Amino acid sequence: MRPNALGRTIAGLITIAGLAAGNVAIAGTSYAAPATAAHTSVAAQPAAVATTQNFGLNTAEAKNVQEFLADYWGYTDSIDGQLGTNSWKAFQRCLKTYWGYTGAIDGDPGTNTIKALQRLLASDYGYTGAIDGVAGAGTQAAFKRFAA
Repeated sequence: MRPNALGRTIAGLITIAGLAAGNVAIAGTSYAAPATAAHTSVAAQPAAVATTQNFGLNTAEAKNVQEFLADYWGYTDSIDGQLGTNSWKAFQRCLKTYWGYTGAIDGDPGTNTIKALQRLLASDYGYTGAIDGVAGAGTQAAFKRFAA
């Protein structure tokens, strides 16, 4: 074999052997990252609340929602068209009062918040889908009608 072909063959075999052993061997001018400790433990961290969740609303529509929340549900942050934690806390207060939301007022528009929102949207805004806690196309379309 020619020296170049032999080198490529050996590098390929080393790469395959490294992958089979659970390590990545890198051929060429690079080098492998140092091995980490064999027994590292990783604690599960709670997911952070999304900074904004407009569920398909544009900025103007989200501002309309924030104005509604400021008028009736104690929203005091800026009317910026970004439905963040404080917007959703105010919305959860509304949903808890009238639409069966039973979760914490935490500003996280999760499954239970969306289910209560879907009940609201089904009452007057043309939502006809399942009350499933998924903010799909039907939920988003009805939320746009609510925000108009």
